[in-house]
Amino acid sequence: MSISIILACLWALIANVMAMFPSKDNHWTNAYWLIGIGIPILGYVTWQHGPLAGLLVLAAGMSVLRWPVIYLSRWIKSRLAR
Repeated sequence: MSISIILACLWALIANVMAMFPSKDNHWTNAYWLIGIGIPILGYVTWQHGPLAGLLVLAAGMSVLRWPVIYLSRWIKSRLAR
């Protein structure tokens, strides 16, 4: 297995462990950290394995961080509705 796939799996494991612990801010701080670390890993996976693997890792990351994605889509819809 390549380093980029190992890093993506490690990111997913850390994200799931972080979700198990209680948080005062509903895990938003953890989400910001995971997004900041996940974007370079996503780029690395895409660079090493191509766009299909990148899309699969993106889908996995979006399923873990679904609430930031939902709020982003709502924000974009409100901007386009104006």
